[in-house]
Amino acid sequence: MPTVLSHPDRRPVLVTGASSGVGSAVAVGLAAAGYPVALGARRTAICEELAERIRADGGEAVALALDVTSDESVSFFVAEAEQALGEVEVVVTCAGEVTPENAYETATPDFEAQLQLNLVGTQRFVARVAPAMAARRRGDIVFVSSDVVRLPRPRMGAYVAAKNGVEGLARAMQMELEGTGVRASILRPGPTLSGVGSTWPVEVLQAVLDDWVRFGLARHDRFLQPRDVAAAVLAVISMPRGAHVTLLEVEPEAPLREAGPERGAAAPRETGREGDR
Repeated sequence: MPTVLSHPDRRPVLVTGASSGVGSAVAVGLAAAGYPVALGARRTAICEELAERIRADGGEAVALALDVTSDESVSFFVAEAEQALGEVEVVVTCAGEVTPENAYETATPDFEAQLQLNLVGTQRFVARVAPAMAARRRGDIVFVSSDVVRLPRPRMGAYVAAKNGVEGLARAMQMELEGTGVRASILRPGPTLSGVGSTWPVEVLQAVLDDWVRFGLARHDRFLQPRDVAAAVLAVISMPRGAHVTLLEVEPEAPLREAGPERGAAAPRETGREGDR
């Protein structure tokens, strides 16, 4: 029977989109769990503040500029991160953006720009690190997707298309990397309170939420917190070698129902904040 190797004691992590929301929560959560982390985003100053906080709490972190739409930026980020932390063991792709607009009303250059960031940028980054990981015969790549793949949402046509592409890319890579020791995993969060959408006008955000309700896409008013997604990432990469989480979907838990006299349930008493993906 083939011997199943263990993870090395030190597993440096690269996190894209680390300046806010899910990306920053992933960086903080993994650093707290003992992983050295490299935080990458276009907003370098915010990443540096976060890295300083991680270091103050006893973790190991470095912040570097990263634009996943640029070959040069990706190469610089990976090279500098490896020089600071060592060879890459884990990659978590969190960089992304959502523009709330009907697909049929989106100008093609704007549609393409969202695909470039959410899909092509993901491939560009992973293609830079995966060959070396495969050569070392170990590593984890976590593709942060979205439940819009399973439940497409209106006013998010470009985002829906991009995340479907990300999952298709990940599934192809799962087959391509089989037997190399590199695990490609899809993490599919449900609605999450993150920085995405924080700049949307109130009337646009309300229209998006109204459409969710209209099409039955809002079963209750709860949202995931970014730390919930970070916990899921940790669960995926903590799996012992020899086991592979290919797809993990995480949805917000509904509020507890009030016990009723007959069927044991009534309308929820609590309300939560409305947010975005």
